[in-house]
Amino acid sequence: MDNADKDIKISLAQWSLHHAIQSGTMDKLDFAKKAGQLGFEAVEYVSRFYTQEAKSAQSFAQIVKEINQRSNDAGIKNLLIMVDGEGNLAADSNAERLQAISQHTKWLEAAAELGCHSIRVNLTGGDETDQEKWIEASTSSLIALSDLAKAYNLNVIVENHGGISSNGSVLAQVMKTVKLPNVGTLPDLGNFCIRRQDGLKWPSPCVEEYDRYQGITEMMPWAKGVSAKTYDFNEHGYETTIDYTKMIAIIKNSGYNGYIGVEYEGQRLSEEEGIIKTKTMLENLLT
Repeated sequence: MDNADKDIKISLAQWSLHHAIQSGTMDKLDFAKKAGQLGFEAVEYVSRFYTQEAKSAQSFAQIVKEINQRSNDAGIKNLLIMVDGEGNLAADSNAERLQAISQHTKWLEAAAELGCHSIRVNLTGGDETDQEKWIEASTSSLIALSDLAKAYNLNVIVENHGGISSNGSVLAQVMKTVKLPNVGTLPDLGNFCIRRQDGLKWPSPCVEEYDRYQGITEMMPWAKGVSAKTYDFNEHGYETTIDYTKMIAIIKNSGYNGYIGVEYEGQRLSEEEGIIKTKTMLENLLT
């Protein structure tokens, strides 16, 4: 195993436990502790679990402080915050983009306090049929966010999260246009649906999908994180919908040496079982 492979580590994305958190069977503040119990050393947070607290500056400051204390107590490293629902960074309207950028600021502050390296953003909004205009709008927002993030020593990273953002070549073009060291990608190995039935969002059926292996190859040069999406496993412990042997080879060949985050979304296994299966599979492939 070469040095690059040795440096690839495995983290846990909070979304892997979203059923437990949303149902109330698990306290979201116990996430770092649970990650440690499951054998992880680093975690990735999801902003939507803290939407209520984020409405009040005082409540938000208190919960960020508590999250930090809990992760420190558990000996867990905080990597990033996946930010959702804070406006359309790729909107046609400059005013709408500026509003979205402003709404992301509190998450930059939170990420800095938690010692994270990045916030993950989504490039949503705008006319996705006009690629040039969409790239221009996305570039404008990322440059502005990059400038804000620089003050916190943070990165702004983009996930392929549906629609045109799941088109690897278009997202790569955004990165080439932005050309800033603290702007990158968070390739998700499972999110490559670029068009859903009747133009709707999740959970509508996907009717057009980008080639996931090509997409990951195109995004890895700018990767500052990777999301290992899993759904189910065969009797040999391998994921049944994604060729992980091929994916890990692409990741290794890119020279990536950061974390791969476990993001289990299956239905057949419990969340904890799916998390452990994903972690074990990744460990086997990374050795």
